[in-house]
Amino acid sequence: MADIARIRHVAARLVRAKDEGHDVVAVVSAMGDVTDELLEMARQLTDRPSRRELDMLLATGEQVSSALLALAINSLGYRAVALTGGQGGIITDGGFTRARILKVDPARIREEMARGNIVVVAGFQGVGPGNDITTLGRGGSDATAVALAAALGAPVCDICTDVDGVYTADPRVVRNARKLPVISYEEMMELAYVGARVLQARAVEMASQQRVVIHLRSSFSDGPGTLVKEVPAVENAKPVVGVVHDPDVARVTLLSVPDRPGVAHRIFYALAEAGINVDMIVQSTRHEASTDVLFTVSRADLMQAMEIVQAVGRELGAGGCVFDAGVGKVSIVGSGMATHPGVAARMFGALARNGINIQVISTSEIRISCLIDAADLERAVTALHDEFELGLG
Repeated sequence: MADIARIRHVAARLVRAKDEGHDVVAVVSAMGDVTDELLEMARQLTDRPSRRELDMLLATGEQVSSALLALAINSLGYRAVALTGGQGGIITDGGFTRARILKVDPARIREEMARGNIVVVAGFQGVGPGNDITTLGRGGSDATAVALAAALGAPVCDICTDVDGVYTADPRVVRNARKLPVISYEEMMELAYVGARVLQARAVEMASQQRVVIHLRSSFSDGPGTLVKEVPAVENAKPVVGVVHDPDVARVTLLSVPDRPGVAHRIFYALAEAGINVDMIVQSTRHEASTDVLFTVSRADLMQAMEIVQAVGRELGAGGCVFDAGVGKVSIVGSGMATHPGVAARMFGALARNGINIQVISTSEIRISCLIDAADLERAVTALHDEFELGLG
């Protein structure tokens, strides 16, 4: 959806699906860099934009795309109707800029399909309490598509983007990165959570809950992509299916925090109230009466997080607050970790051999993440991809 030529291409693809006898519902994102451009205009006006007004602003990008695509379909002699997220029945909570879908009422969409229309829904948005427009966070059109697929009873949701599937690593960084024909919901959720931008983590979570198969494929060709679906556990599966790096990370450390019950709750409750997601968390004992609390946030949230933590730190009598935006996160993911001992040792050994220092480690059953210097990220990805032989079929 980057430009008019691409919109015409998408229209032709939807018309072909209609000619094949399908009822067609398309969910669209904003054109090109429109969302970033709207954000930049908002920042030129204020460095603390209201989240509600940001949602009013950002939702317009998808509405432009949906209307243009409907017009393109009409020009081909077919009937189409463009709907906002709210008109498409996407009902959310009131979490501006990061709303969650509470329910979907597809009645309007069903009515339009019954009239023979191709339905084009603006993704990334819904309606919250008080009929306020809300947006679903970066990649939120994925969540819109999966939610509508589930509500309409579609067994498969095609998500077409500028990549042709899920790879073992970012192919722009690792030349022999390999496209995966199939990946489990669990593994895809972890990949998305730690920084893979190909799918939104919440969309994958929703697909898993509703048993909707996601087919991630290219917008530019009709070839097969990657199926995200339920995959039975296989005893001899490779321990690692992918390596992900995330440069959008910043580290915050609150120093000499009083070591008493309720302190961690006070810190992280204040961040949650501001809608700031926290990732890695480490608490280390300095001496008997105090600790240091370290955590990571996205770089976009760093300044607001610093303001909040400094205020909470003064209230608690902490020794100060420091931050570092020169870090990044590298992660390995694979359900085979549960049956392959020594995966962590191999990861740490590969990083050590390449002179890469680990600052923080966090794990789940099928993931290990390390915080390292941002300058070492690409070397780390290549080293880990080679260590676990992910370029081999």
